[in-house]
Amino acid sequence: QVQLVESGGGLVQAGDSLRLSCVASGGTFSWYRMGWFRQAPGKEREFVAYISWGGGTTDYADSVKGRFTISRDNAKKTVYLQMNSLKPEDTAVYYCAAAILKGGAYKYDYWGQGTQVTVSS
Repeated sequence: QVQLVESGGGLVQAGDSLRLSCVASGGTFSWYRMGWFRQAPGKEREFVAYISWGGGTTDYADSVKGRFTISRDNAKKTVYLQMNSLKPEDTAVYYCAAAILKGGAYKYDYWGQGTQVTVSS
């Protein structure tokens, strides 16, 4: 079973940058597609970004495209989210998740506990 722990959140000013990390233990990390999600108060959890098992394929939500970059280091069992040009609307709890292909679709079966990102104006 995969266990995930996020870190790197904090309080920053609009326009600043943060780098989130998610360290995995257990399982075989390189087999998993890794994703980042976020949830703001009073809102549903939303997709932010994902990266394929080999790192060759990524995708981003339109709201963060061009500002955020996802990457992974399989040797360190770690996935990163570099967040630049942060905006107040980026304020949320950020979660990393691990997905494996099941029945033709990726399912995020493992989740971290989240790290808070707060962006002031």
